[in-house]
Amino acid sequence: MAKNKAEQPIKAKVRGSDNAPASLEEIRSLLIDITRGDTDVALGTKARNVLGQILDLQGSPDLLSITTLAKRVGTNPSTITRLARGLGFQNFGAFQKALFTTSTAQPGAFYLKQAQTALDSGDQTTKQRAAQLCHENQANIDRFVETFDPESFNRAATMIAKAGRVTVFGIRQFQSLAAFLAYGLRLIRSDVSLLNAVGLGIAEELAAMRHGDVCIVASVAPYSKQVVNVAQIAAEQGLTVIAITDRASSPLVAHSTAAIFVSHQSSFISNSITSFFAAAECLINAVAATVPKETKLALMKRQKLIERLNIEDGDGGKTG
Repeated sequence: MAKNKAEQPIKAKVRGSDNAPASLEEIRSLLIDITRGDTDVALGTKARNVLGQILDLQGSPDLLSITTLAKRVGTNPSTITRLARGLGFQNFGAFQKALFTTSTAQPGAFYLKQAQTALDSGDQTTKQRAAQLCHENQANIDRFVETFDPESFNRAATMIAKAGRVTVFGIRQFQSLAAFLAYGLRLIRSDVSLLNAVGLGIAEELAAMRHGDVCIVASVAPYSKQVVNVAQIAAEQGLTVIAITDRASSPLVAHSTAAIFVSHQSSFISNSITSFFAAAECLINAVAATVPKETKLALMKRQKLIERLNIEDGDGGKTG
């Protein structure tokens, strides 16, 4: 019986070594194309997830050994070897070299080292635990900067700035991120909403949007099915989908026109979203920079309303 495409780990046909990605950025770009179906290279869902996890290990010592790497991502060495060949590499060594091309001097390594030192110290004080988590968040923000994709980011900012309407969707922890994004974007333009914020129903709200409007979705592994479904339906409805997620193998990527990747590895008891708020601030500023005149007028109008409503306490600072 023939296997489902998603179950097939790698196509039998292997790319030639001349076509192998030369750097970590090129591997990530290829994985995005694979996830969207924009290349003849095919990886099954499990293989894409393994590759996504490997890319998350940028600069990690686990990349130095295929055995250690396989254990870290929950697979076996032979699977990683097949994955490397499917991507066009002659062997794991060539794959490994590309993974280390841009990660040998990552600034985030300092914070990871600090966090590991705290972990190895045995019983931790409250301050040590707080310092560890803060260092991990700093490392995540550093990774966001190091793996920053200007083309995709600028494309997202332009689409948000030029769209007729914008809606933002996230659930559980990411509902707060969606609310923050909506608030920030409303400083620039008025027609930004939270999807299902007033309980009208997701289907009804999506149906009210027009072709070319923007739907921003946010989720990370293990990925909320509801968010993935919204991304898929929004794309099918002709909306432009912007994904804020963690890996190039994320199911949100397949339905997106632009994707923004944010690292969130930490010792927090749930998914850490500190770095996502930093990325959201960057995105809001980028949208503002795309339409500077409109932003200036919108902020001036807002400031006048704040003064009329006597909201500020008069200290001259920015309002919260």
